[in-house]
Parts: sequence; structure tokens; C-alpha cells
Amino acid sequence: MKRALVAMLFCAFAFTLSFAQEEPIPPKRSKAAKIGGLGGFTPGWLFVDVKEINNFLQAGKGAPLKDNGVFLTGGAGAAYIMVVPNLRVGGLGMSGSIKSSSLDGAGVRRDAEFHVGFGGATFEYVVPIVEKFDVAFGAMLGGGGIDLTVGQNNGGQNTWTGEQGLLLNGSANAPNVTRKLSGSFFVAIPSVNLEYAIVSWLGVRVGASYVTMFAPSWKVDDEYELLGVPSKVSGRGFMINAGLFVGTF
Repeated sequence: MKRALVAMLFCAFAFTLSFAQEEPIPPKRSKAAKIGGLGGFTPGWLFVDVKEINNFLQAGKGAPLKDNGVFLTGGAGAAYIMVVPNLRVGGLGMSGSIKSSSLDGAGVRRDAEFHVGFGGATFEYVVPIVEKFDVAFGAMLGGGGIDLTVGQNNGGQNTWTGEQGLLLNGSANAPNVTRKLSGSFFVAIPSVNLEYAIVSWLGVRVGASYVTMFAPSWKVDDEYELLGVPSKVSGRGFMINAGLFVGTF
């Protein structure tokens, strides 16, 4: 996943260089206000802190998650509003996940999946630097959350009467058990992006942002309240992102 993002960033940079060679030196500065809109694909790499989650998993004999980040994919779109020149309003949504698995000597398998996602309205002010090249300062305001799905499987068979027994005796002797711990958050993401128009209808961008998540609400299996979750368990972190867009540039 990480290699895919790096490759995309490299391609965007290569496109920029190849088309930049056709520009006059020095390139002309763009003075006209931006109009129209754009939409496209937005991959990213979120450096989220999973230390508290790994402590939780390892205490239950599970395998830790990789701590080098989460690859996210999603989409974004925006349109320029004419009330304020070069201000565009739109939306963004991204999500991704990482997994871990362990198998002990007794044949018990323990799986974990960490999923993070967010979406909301975007507000960006675009500063034209030279013709075809802009810098966009902005933020996303919305919601999001994380899901930590943990499961245990001892290799036994699932039967009708066995499932009936769960109602009487709980999950102590169940051949497999899965629980989903979900946190919902308010999300704010300040960002800065460098944007280049390859042609009049196709553009690329690379940028950086910081995902903040606050005011959590936790549940188990989307139904029961979950208490005592450490405050550091969230999807916040620094993110690098890219984009390939069609529209007006």
C-alpha cells in the first residue's frame, strides 16, 4: 500500500516536470479568479498512533498492529463560489484499515482489524502562484471514527445447538467469538496542498494535513456503551496525501 502511494506521488511529480518544461521562463502569474469545480481520487497515508491498541491486543495474546501508518483511499470534490474569489467548498471522504493475526500452541487464532475513516465538508482558499500551479490552504470539518474488530477462533464447529448455548452460558466455550469496538468522533483536518494543472481539465496535487478527532462516543457491537477507553485511542495523526482530479483548473 505504501509503495502504491509513493509511486503515485512520483508519477505526479514526473508529470509536473514534463509539462513544466513547456512553460515560459519565468512562467506567467495567473491573475484571474478561479471558476468551476473539480472532483477525483484521493489516496493518503495516515500516521496514526496504535500504541494503546497494541497494548490491549498483546495483553489478550493477540498480535500487534503495524505502527508505520494506514493507507487510506477516498474521493473529493469541490466548486468555487463566486461570492469570495478563489474560495471553493466541497466534500472529502477517506478510509482504510490494517490487520494482525496470531496463532498459539493450542491452535487458537486471534485476529484484529483496525479501521479508520472520516468525511465532511471542505473549505479551501486557492492562491495562484504561476500559471497552472496553485497552493490551496483549507480544512475539512465533519465526522468519523475508528473500529477495532477482535476475534478468536479455536477451530471448532459452529452448530445450531451450540449457538443456542451461547444464550444460556455465554461465550466461554464458543468455537469463535467476534467483538467490534467502535468510536465516533468529531473531525477537523487543516491542510495545505500543492496543485498543478497538467491540461485544462486534468490536475494533480500533493499535500499534508493533520487529522484531529475529539469528543468520542464508544460502543460495543454498535449497540452497548463502552467505558474506560484510553484517550489516546483514536484516528488522529499527521497525513500525507495525493490526488488526481478532473475539472477546471
